[in-house]
Amino acid sequence: MLSFRPDRARVAREVGATVRLALPLIAAQLAAVGPNFVDAVLAGHLSAHVQAAVTTAVSIWALALVTGLGMMMAVPPSVAQLDGAGRRHEVGAVFVQAMWLAWAMGIVLWFLVRHATPLLDWIGVVPTLREDVMHFLHAISWAAPAMTSYFAIRGLSEGLSMTRPSMYFGFGGLLVLAPLGYVLMYGKFGLPALGSLGSGIATATVLWLEMLAFLWFVIKHPAYADAHLRAGLAWPKPKMILDLVKIGGPMAVTLLAEGGLFVAVALAIATLGETVVASHQVALSVATVAFMVPLGLSMAITVRVGNAVGRGDAQGVRYAALCGVALALLVQTVSSSVMLGLPHFLARMYTHDVGVIALAAQLMVLAGLFQFSDGIQVTSNGALRGLKDTRVPMVITLFAYWGVGMPVGWWLAFRHGMGARGMWIGLIAGLTMAAILLFTRLCRSAFHDRWQRPA
Repeated sequence: MLSFRPDRARVAREVGATVRLALPLIAAQLAAVGPNFVDAVLAGHLSAHVQAAVTTAVSIWALALVTGLGMMMAVPPSVAQLDGAGRRHEVGAVFVQAMWLAWAMGIVLWFLVRHATPLLDWIGVVPTLREDVMHFLHAISWAAPAMTSYFAIRGLSEGLSMTRPSMYFGFGGLLVLAPLGYVLMYGKFGLPALGSLGSGIATATVLWLEMLAFLWFVIKHPAYADAHLRAGLAWPKPKMILDLVKIGGPMAVTLLAEGGLFVAVALAIATLGETVVASHQVALSVATVAFMVPLGLSMAITVRVGNAVGRGDAQGVRYAALCGVALALLVQTVSSSVMLGLPHFLARMYTHDVGVIALAAQLMVLAGLFQFSDGIQVTSNGALRGLKDTRVPMVITLFAYWGVGMPVGWWLAFRHGMGARGMWIGLIAGLTMAAILLFTRLCRSAFHDRWQRPA
């Protein structure tokens, strides 16, 4: 193991560089969860039936979204390593192959989303909702290629350490979605009221607009000129695409495992009654918003580690990784303090139901306890992505979430009668196990030079 003696000046520089990259990414992640909020609010003011249909359909679409996002997570470290190695002129070729992969992935997801009926059967969606759920899914399925392509373009920009465009286009999409969704769902300006179908059409339209605008931006803006994006135009190259799949495939599985865990927890809690379900949703909503901060930070760490790998800077890898995890602990201290100190206040922001507030506050205290584990696991994973180390982290995640978290939660919730609290303690167990194993893996990889320059 190589020695590591932190230098205060270099730590300060690394922290500053990471924060500058991370702030726009955190804002972009908050914007990314915005469409779900907009769809839910518009549907909720239309009718309870439409709200239930849209909420269910959005949950299913989210599985497709995280799969596409996971696969395209191969782009930032690939681009960042080339950028760090002074081979920026080769980025265009990688980006073009990433776009071919994005379109192929988008077509597969288009097909799966349009044929989600078996999933509806498995989830147990009531027959009265199914038609409207499928209306939304059929409409939004057409945006699958746009969604995966958007993530590829965003990965290009972030890999080149230009993170503000992700924020700008993310919030720009929200500004379009709200009025467009209102017009189509409620039937304004002489148009028919389309309900859940209108919500799907609006979201799909915005995704295409975001993707096309972002693509035009990176092609035209001079900051990307030395990446030679147009010069990289070529037919699909199986080897380059396979290299991206080797990195992105495990990340797609990892995100699906995490997303699937929360879906399974929600299904288990759904058997415990309406008050418990509502309380779970309130606490989960707060935890999800809080999670966007370390998630955005982890994306910045991926770029910083990737740049150091490209430079062949072993010490730089360690500074980027360890400073990133330390930053995560700092920001998670804030979110944990808020959840532990103001759980009832946060719950009252969502509901006036006394029973829901009481249970949601208890769950929020548990959420406050897993903030540190969540921060360590997501930033450690981000650093490992920068090393293009994704297969072992995938195995770790599957074991932690499904080998530890879900069994512990189920045992406590239904064998020991702890209900929703038991399932949330299971989440703590799973996230803590993931944090320990991923951070251990990160230290072994970073301190033993288990990384390579771009080939």
